[in-house]
Amino acid sequence: MTDLAIGLGLLVILMVNGVPVAMAFGAMALYLATAFDMGSAVLIPTAFYQLKSVVLLTIPFFILIGTLMSSGGLAVRLIDFVNSMVGRIRGGLGAVAVVACAMFGSIGGSCSSAVAAIGTIMIPRMEENGYDRGYATALVACASILGQLIPPSVSMILFALITYQSIPGCWLATVGPAFLTIIIFCIFNYFMTRKMPLKLLPKASLSEQLKGVATSTVKASWALALPMIILGGIYGGIATPTESACVSVLYVIPVSMFVYKSLTMKGLGKAFVSAATTTGVLVIMLFFVMINTRIMTMEQLPQEMAAWILSISDDKMVILLMVNVFLLGIGMIMDDISGTILAASLLFPVMKKLGIHPLHFAAMLGVNLGLGNVTPPTAPILYLAGRIGGVRIESYLKPALILMVGGLLPVVLATTYWADLSLFLPRLFGFAH
Repeated sequence: MTDLAIGLGLLVILMVNGVPVAMAFGAMALYLATAFDMGSAVLIPTAFYQLKSVVLLTIPFFILIGTLMSSGGLAVRLIDFVNSMVGRIRGGLGAVAVVACAMFGSIGGSCSSAVAAIGTIMIPRMEENGYDRGYATALVACASILGQLIPPSVSMILFALITYQSIPGCWLATVGPAFLTIIIFCIFNYFMTRKMPLKLLPKASLSEQLKGVATSTVKASWALALPMIILGGIYGGIATPTESACVSVLYVIPVSMFVYKSLTMKGLGKAFVSAATTTGVLVIMLFFVMINTRIMTMEQLPQEMAAWILSISDDKMVILLMVNVFLLGIGMIMDDISGTILAASLLFPVMKKLGIHPLHFAAMLGVNLGLGNVTPPTAPILYLAGRIGGVRIESYLKPALILMVGGLLPVVLATTYWADLSLFLPRLFGFAH
């Protein structure tokens, strides 16, 4: 346990001081291998063998889809579609931002891509319509965690890969918390914008409203078809997640280039480079995490950690609270992807020993890391939104804290202590018992 604590401390210190995440995981692996006197002849082949999984191929494709969504015009069409339905309601544009983050999550699969794509469009649009720019930034930042909760989530793919769970099962586990988050945020948005001088869409007759919805639906139809291609193919038993991701890329590229005509060859090249760079970092990180996991398993460190937790308290509610605090801390210093990799490899054996269902833990991990990503002082997603919105931290910190404490924290507690919230859909589709 002492060596594990030193290894984790080394990881955190290196990351806080700006060392690339993959290299920080490598330093932790090197320390643990040295501390436990384990040779590379055992560790490297094991890690390499686990990286041969075809599941890994889903990650670059979904990352590429998220990048193409930002530059290919699909995100704008989705926003216009949602706005046509709720834009005439007071606070409707804020609800549009929340729902748009959720819809982007059903295609892009990560927090950072959601806040970049939706924030770039929605923050200026909300300000033009009377919203405080700081509030708009805070709302988009907090709602962007839906990008890792709504399937297909890259974080849940990594969780499934590391813990040997079903990818569709992990995706379904986060749907309940995601919809609860959407409902709470829309309610908070309505009350938090009551004193803002909002500009609503002009009043129109029912026939004019229906015509506007129909027009925006037709324009967004190509974008709206994408979640059905991804999720319909997987849950309909037609395609594996990898096959579905590949087909989706082949769909997005011609739609963006020839239908919406907003993606150039130069933009396509940049998207491929961005996806390849991100994937390369992920693979290196996973390689070192697999080594760390192998060392911890051989030295029975998860069993020691479980015994240590039980020595503090054998009350399940207290144990889950301790796990939440730990996950929140990870989310505060790491992004959703690297945080998932560390937490899944470190805590999954412990949670399994304590009798927590793997898919319940997947949902807990998702919502806690999401809250951590927008929680100061580090708050990687919150600061990313601030850069995109071009606002100083003091102008959006207060509304962000209100949304965190009043909106996200109840979702974390509900997910933790109400297991059916995350397990209902997996059980319905046969992924949990």
